[in-house]
Amino acid sequence: MTQHETKNKILDVAEKLFAEAGYKATSLRAITSMAGVNLAAVNYHFGSKEGLISAVIERRLVPLNKSRLEQLHRVLVEAADQSLQANVVIRAFVEPTLMFTETLPSGKNFLTLVGRALAEPDETVRKIFIHNMQEVMTVMREALGRSLPDLPSDVLFWRLNFLIGALSHTMRCIEKCPMALEGGVARDAASLAALIVPFLTAGMEAPHA
Repeated sequence: MTQHETKNKILDVAEKLFAEAGYKATSLRAITSMAGVNLAAVNYHFGSKEGLISAVIERRLVPLNKSRLEQLHRVLVEAADQSLQANVVIRAFVEPTLMFTETLPSGKNFLTLVGRALAEPDETVRKIFIHNMQEVMTVMREALGRSLPDLPSDVLFWRLNFLIGALSHTMRCIEKCPMALEGGVARDAASLAALIVPFLTAGMEAPHA
């Protein structure tokens, strides 16, 4: 394999194993064994296990955030001085996230990894993820603030966190729902978006004390 092929092979295997078992439970030995490379290759390309998980996240999150930002900036520009609807803002953020699973063959592994990172106690992956999300979340909060101008900033803060939590859980359910209740059926990204956007909008627009 070329150096480029070796690097991508390590990233692909690491993404899969981190998604399946979590960051802490996945050893570099397991990654190198499945990838058919030695530890020196991981150290050469990524420096450490933390460097590897950072590269795994950035490889997917940078283009995904680019798509989210493009959608959010578009709805902000189109609204101009007119009222901006919360459901339009939420859809601009949610749809690229869920469609990611269908536009990229391994997208489900990454979304499972992110869902796991936000739910598990280990801080390493969460800190890397949050660092890479700062710009898009700043724009998202600005857009929601414009669409819900009467919502106090602290309420907006918490409701945005509730939104992320619900979306994170949905991302995990795409592959395997941790709460396997009867009656659930597999849904594609578009139909999931059609379900979750009104749900999240209702929560964002709910009366507050």
